[in-house]
Amino acid sequence: MHNRFAPLVALAALSPVPVSAAEISTHVLDLARGVGGAQVPVVLLKKNAAGTWSEVARARTDANGRVRSFGDKASAAGTYKLQFDMTAYPQPGAQPFFPEIDLVFQVTDVAAHYHVPVVVSPYGYSTYRGN
Repeated sequence: MHNRFAPLVALAALSPVPVSAAEISTHVLDLARGVGGAQVPVVLLKKNAAGTWSEVARARTDANGRVRSFGDKASAAGTYKLQFDMTAYPQPGAQPFFPEIDLVFQVTDVAAHYHVPVVVSPYGYSTYRGN
């Protein structure tokens, strides 16, 4: 009997096994309004050996305030930063007390999921490692 999937199986056997990549996600939670912070621009950066920051990826929070993934670009252990541009939230032209929020954290296990949300209010914010 002919196996029509044999060429695909053979090709898969020759392909290198993908290396695990740290998965990073975030969530903006608006404590004052009781909703997710939609359309907030977020930049993911990584600190290099020289101590300077390099951009890894960009995203905007969805309608529920989430960035579910920055893709597989955060593939190495190291120090990362999520930079939130709050000037566009909750409406364009807003003048928030904290116009930019930077969250710096360590990725130590490249096979792990790092969910780093920020809870915002007009004059404060908080963060934690979620799941």
